[in-house]
Amino acid sequence: MDIKKKDIRALTKEQLREFFEKEGDKAFRGNQVYEWLWSKGAHTFEDMTNLSKETRQMLEDNFVINHIKVDVMQRSSDGTVKNAVRLHDDLIVESVLIPTKTRTTACVSSQVGCSLDCKFCATARLKRMRNLNPDEIYDQVVAIDRESRLYFDRPLSNIVFMGMGEPLMNYNNVLKAIEKITSPEGLAMSPKRIVVSTSGVPKMIKKMADDNVKFKLAVSLHSAIDEVRTSIMPFNATFPLADLREALVYWYEKTKNRITYEYVVWEGINDKRKDVDALVQFCKFAPSKVNIIEYNPIDDGQFQQARSEAIDMYKNVLEDNNITVTVRRSRGKDIDAACGQLANKEN
Repeated sequence: MDIKKKDIRALTKEQLREFFEKEGDKAFRGNQVYEWLWSKGAHTFEDMTNLSKETRQMLEDNFVINHIKVDVMQRSSDGTVKNAVRLHDDLIVESVLIPTKTRTTACVSSQVGCSLDCKFCATARLKRMRNLNPDEIYDQVVAIDRESRLYFDRPLSNIVFMGMGEPLMNYNNVLKAIEKITSPEGLAMSPKRIVVSTSGVPKMIKKMADDNVKFKLAVSLHSAIDEVRTSIMPFNATFPLADLREALVYWYEKTKNRITYEYVVWEGINDKRKDVDALVQFCKFAPSKVNIIEYNPIDDGQFQQARSEAIDMYKNVLEDNNITVTVRRSRGKDIDAACGQLANKEN
């Protein structure tokens, strides 16, 4: 890659129009190029067949398209697809296509590695190398949409930002990617079909509310007791539950959108009645639902899936308190594509 050339997808449509005007061409060429880059997913300038050969060469001389490449694709016995995505600088992230009878969901990454230190997550063992650019996030979705059409004969229906990285630590780029995904000039997906999952960064949750975002919010909670949460998610010492709750109150008051809590129950860590009671109290300040997620081991044995009796206890107590709860079974475990397992393992 010629480092002197700028990635053309960093330019807005207006900047592309200005570029062509400065080159003595018509501004509408910028519209054509923008459509090729985002709606049509062009990987090279040669793909832009309604431009003259001279125009394509001029673009080649000035810009690059730092497109992702699906390096390795694996298919699980349950239909889940995992992509190892190679970036232009040879770093790799992973994204996952999760099919059900009624929908296909893309689980996408927002960072290479992660800056947080959740002890139960394989991604946390990778240092955060860099944030993903908006186009790199967008490309993951485009690739999964194509796979959804190829393997399941329907377009992608939902997106969750639950892959590698903490989305709110790359907020601006995630927001720009979502703007492209939801734009009529991009994939034209409804923002209501997009969920951004955070481990809980209070000031950024408030910023999301102030920015009047239309997508949904999920919080990776796992305990509503500070000491327990800090023991498994050490950054909770910096962003304690009181601060998180205050931010979520602010979010709900601003958006009126229900909050989803993602919650794993581990044996001997958060499987007691006191843990459920604390969760009930944490949920009561705003309409919410709890997704209890099956734990996916990452080989060290420190964390073990709770017994079914503990899961049943959570479900019963939450329902008795009129809190919606769903117990989710993980998909793609046989290819390390399940929640918490994304770590760029050698295949």
